[in-house]
Amino acid sequence: MKKLLFVTLALSLLIGISVVAQDTMQGGASDKPAAAAPLKTLKGTVKADGDKLTFVNDADQKSWDVMNPETLKGHEGHHVQLSAHVYADKNSIHVMSVKMLK
Repeated sequence: MKKLLFVTLALSLLIGISVVAQDTMQGGASDKPAAAAPLKTLKGTVKADGDKLTFVNDADQKSWDVMNPETLKGHEGHHVQLSAHVYADKNSIHVMSVKMLK
């Protein structure tokens, strides 16, 4: 009986440790990019160079690489407003939403 109790206690302890370790690894990796890349609203023009799409910001005429270009397909040459995570260190943006402007 004591042996069964000891095995059950040891097994529950091992499962608990592995769950905590896995949660710490996943949380640390996913939380860091969101904090480093704030969500901003940008207005500008979508430019196409072959298969590569870039976004040129109206405010400073800065050109940004688009990490997920499929979200801007069909908007080449259009004036748009984006909601995007801005990665200034990588000179790129991750587009969350697109709105056409007049």
